[in-house]
Amino acid sequence: MWVAVAMTLLAALVWALNPRQPKLAPAPLGPPLPVCARLPREFTPTDITNLSEPPFPALPRQRQLRALLHMNTEPCLCGCKLSLAACRLNYPSCKTSKELAGTIVESSGR
Repeated sequence: MWVAVAMTLLAALVWALNPRQPKLAPAPLGPPLPVCARLPREFTPTDITNLSEPPFPALPRQRQLRALLHMNTEPCLCGCKLSLAACRLNYPSCKTSKELAGTIVESSGR
């Protein structure tokens, strides 16, 4: 009987000391939105290292990196609050980010 009481008390102690775990649910997997979403968040710079558009192969590697750095630290003006690089990667149909990225590539090509 003492063993059962001791085991019950030990189980209650372990249950009381166990921190509450947050109830997390996985993000829904779905296709990306066709246009830039206006999201209620703050701008956060990104660290994207490769973009297929605008065409970087025409630039030397050092200028590609300079253009990518600029696109990772500049917010897109379309309202999505992503960096230009993230907007180009996630929303390739965004005309605003395409124009701004093209301007950055042209200016870094000089």
